[in-house]
Amino acid sequence: MTNKNNKIQQWQNPLIYLLAFSSGFCIMGIELLGGRILAPFFGSSVHIWGSIITVFMLSLSFGYLAGGKLSTKAASLNRYGLIFIFASIAILPVAFYSQSIMEAIFLAIEDTRYGSLLASMALFFVPTVILGMISPYSVRLLVTDKEKSGQVAGFLYFVSTLGSALGTIITSFYLVLLFEVNDIIMVFSATLFVLGLSAMLFNRLNQQKSVSENNSSNHQGVADE
Repeated sequence: MTNKNNKIQQWQNPLIYLLAFSSGFCIMGIELLGGRILAPFFGSSVHIWGSIITVFMLSLSFGYLAGGKLSTKAASLNRYGLIFIFASIAILPVAFYSQSIMEAIFLAIEDTRYGSLLASMALFFVPTVILGMISPYSVRLLVTDKEKSGQVAGFLYFVSTLGSALGTIITSFYLVLLFEVNDIIMVFSATLFVLGLSAMLFNRLNQQKSVSENNSSNHQGVADE
């Protein structure tokens, strides 16, 4: 039983790296799609992209703070998975309500600079804050040795940034040419939801194995007596 439990534990870190990679992919994919979503109302000039990038950087910074604080309170894969699930739900309004939200903002604010900034905030601030919580929470789950914390954090951010790079090029080179923007958003949402469930299921499986191992040890102890 111990060997089985050890095998499960060995897969925990690769799972966390996979989830961090996937979150980086989704973040940059959504950011790129933001330009396509805002373009029909506000254009695609440099200040539109400035608004989108500003909102994403600002919301990620808040997410890093929130994720770091949350990770100090009984960090677990179960809570980690919930972050992904909440992010997947928070992204859905971008697919369902973006047109009506942008139309209302476009009619209310004449200056496209501030209109695009407000539209970006309305659409992307909340989901990106939640996505930003993933990286610091991942570090907390991965670090078991303080002496290796820098190395672990560095590799995690390498994996996450690699995911962001691939998300950028795959979304811009292929996905936007093959699918509708809303369909891509839905795929990102579904992907995050599945990843969150996988983390929670892994956590549950690990707990079940631990309980079985403890019960087996207790029975063995009684038998020895």
